Formats: sequence, structure tokens, C-alpha cells
Amino acid sequence: MKIILKQDIEKLGKAGDVVKVAPGYGRNYLIPRRLAVEATAGNLKITEIEKLAQARRDQHEKEAATLIAREIVKFNVTIQRKAGESGSLYGSVTALDIADFLSAHRIEIDKRKIQLEEPIKTVGEYQVPIRLHREITIPIRVIVEPELETEVKSADEG
Repeated sequence: MKIILKQDIEKLGKAGDVVKVAPGYGRNYLIPRRLAVEATAGNLKITEIEKLAQARRDQHEKEAATLIAREIVKFNVTIQRKAGESGSLYGSVTALDIADFLSAHRIEIDKRKIQLEEPIKTVGEYQVPIRLHREITIPIRVIVEPELETEVKSADEG
């Protein structure tokens, strides 16, 4: 039985692929779970149209990611946190902190696109990759500085 995959299935194929499977596997498992449809002439045409639309969407997303990449390259992300004498932070700098910094500078990036393997826990300079598109990943420079403590005088000391 020939089917068209609607989703990527490990060891079988990617979405849009036409594959041959056992009739029972196709009718009893893949089709009822909407993982695939039968490979008829009409379904093949629909799949081709969907592939073209997806290619156009992908091209548009890639162009938008390129524009964002040009803007991000100009930035050095500087984040201040309270730190101990040895330079270790009392908290940590996460992907959300980097996304918030960029958002404050009118660049909207989803925190899941920032590929920070583990939170930054020491003062220093880091290169953090941001994956804007499956083909576009750019490094951004993140500088973590110790927060300057300012002494505040109370009203009765003055």
C-alpha cells in the first residue's frame, strides 16, 4: 500500500514522502492517527501544492531571519547581576534574560531560539549562538558584569 506521510516518522520517512507500507500498518495505524493519507491522485496533488506553499513560507522566514541577523550582529548584550568576590553570580543569566535585553532594544527573539546550553553563572564574556532559522545561526556577544552596589543613606543619617 502506498501512502503519503503527513508528519516525519522515524525509520519511515519525512512529511510529504510517498512510501510503501504493509496494508494493515497503513489502514490500522498510520491513517487513523492522521500520520498519513492514502496515495491517491488527488492527495498527491494536494501534497505538491502544500510543498510549494511550505517552500514559499520557508523562503519568507529565511529572508526575515537574515534581516534580524543583521540587526543582532550590531549588539553586545550587557547584563549586570549581583556577584561575589570571586566573580560567581548570586543568580544566573538565562536565555530569557538575553531575550528580554534584545526585546528592550526592539528586537523580538523567542527565548527558545537562544541556544544557551546552561545558565551563565560567572562574570565574563560569552559567545551565545542564536538560531533564527534552520539555516541561519549567528553568535551574539554576551557580557556579564558585576552589579555596582550604591550605598543609599537613610533619611535620619543625613
